[in-house]
Amino acid sequence: MRSEPAADPRPIVALVAHDEKKADLVEFCRTHSRELSRFRLVATGTTGGRIAEALPQLEITRLKSGPLGGDQQIGALIAEERVAAMIFFVDALTPHPHDVDVKALMRLAILYDIPFALNRASAELVLKADGA
Repeated sequence: MRSEPAADPRPIVALVAHDEKKADLVEFCRTHSRELSRFRLVATGTTGGRIAEALPQLEITRLKSGPLGGDQQIGALIAEERVAAMIFFVDALTPHPHDVDVKALMRLAILYDIPFALNRASAELVLKADGA
């Protein structure tokens, strides 16, 4: 993870998507780029790369790929109480070998009481909420 500006007061929003949902998350970010620019964005590797390529105006910190540790990196940020919300576009129809990592992120979101959007409709609600 690249170093973050220490004085940046913007809340962090984590962005993650399963392979089959990455295009949907990129389109969501395109539609909501103005709202997302209010936040510090972090994303797992491939997802972050796709978003950065499509929307170079958004500042996004890319972590490792989800299965290679990116999910755990986001989990650590949540445990450090640095993440204000997470948007994770989940593909519910395809089995994923790192499903336990997704469940761990869900558990942390519950424990630390952060909004956790799993689809476009809930992600839009998260962005509308004050201080997401």
